[in-house]
Amino acid sequence: MRATKYWRAGLLGAIASLVAIYLIASQMKDVGQMWSALLSADYFWILISMGIIVIGLFARGARWRVLLGGALPFWRAFSITNVSYLLSGVLPLRMGEVARVYLATQAHPPVPAMKSISTILVERLIDVLSVLIILGLALSAGPLPDQIRATALFFVPVVIVGFAILIILSSQRAFTLRVAAQVVERVPLLWRWDVLTWLEQFLDGLKPLTQPVALIQVLVFTIASWACSLLSGYVLMIAFFGHADWATTCLFSAAASLAVAVPAVPGNLGTYELSILLALRAMGFGDPAATATAFAIAVHAVNLLVNSSLGIIGFIQEGISLDQLSHGVREMKNPLG
Repeated sequence: MRATKYWRAGLLGAIASLVAIYLIASQMKDVGQMWSALLSADYFWILISMGIIVIGLFARGARWRVLLGGALPFWRAFSITNVSYLLSGVLPLRMGEVARVYLATQAHPPVPAMKSISTILVERLIDVLSVLIILGLALSAGPLPDQIRATALFFVPVVIVGFAILIILSSQRAFTLRVAAQVVERVPLLWRWDVLTWLEQFLDGLKPLTQPVALIQVLVFTIASWACSLLSGYVLMIAFFGHADWATTCLFSAAASLAVAVPAVPGNLGTYELSILLALRAMGFGDPAATATAFAIAVHAVNLLVNSSLGIIGFIQEGISLDQLSHGVREMKNPLG
């Protein structure tokens, strides 16, 4: 059943990527001009952009450590996060997050799986809120395409409600566990699962949401990481266009972030670039098409290169091979049974 699920997801992703690549290619009149744009870019600014991305990853590692309540030292949290981003970039279905949960369980003392899962869930909600804010910044400076506007309007209430539920659960721990115990008692099917233990671990991961100092730190690191993401994109625009625009940077950064959620081949090849091209075109940077396409490819390539390099270093720091990690993930106990 699981193999069938992965096969179907892979097929859907391949179709989405092929369609995106076809749409990109249909706009290209001269591939040679695209290569020329890539070769003529100012690589000094590209290197600066890569350095800024690294700083942003430091902020993301620090944020995860705070969400874990300091359960991991910073460098361990940073290396595991980098391994996760590397695997998410080359494997489908966000498998890097599963690897992050597994590697955290191998620490001394180990971080319970559900605690890591809850922190990752909090991260995702905060990042989606950040993307929506960035879309709002872009909207304040220029018109948004209807598709992106509709996506933002749909996710705003969903994310806010989800975040509010997490805060309520974390602040009413005793009540949540009491209700859960009553549910488990009345549902015989749940008796064979250690649901209450997993729920306690899940709530442990939400604890920073109830601690003002920790919550402020999480928000500061989130702002720092997204500021670095936007600044790196702004600098890349200078490398290819000779000038940059903050509204355009906000729009293509948000569009690329949303594209990651679209089923595609590993690395989101095609869909990632197409989202950036649509954003550039909406803000008046779509011509010449060769330069815009080269820029979209460069944004994706630079992020993949940085994540891959730091991810490989993370593997070395963790002292684990890809085969060992894959075996460990397969053997990891399912949180629900």
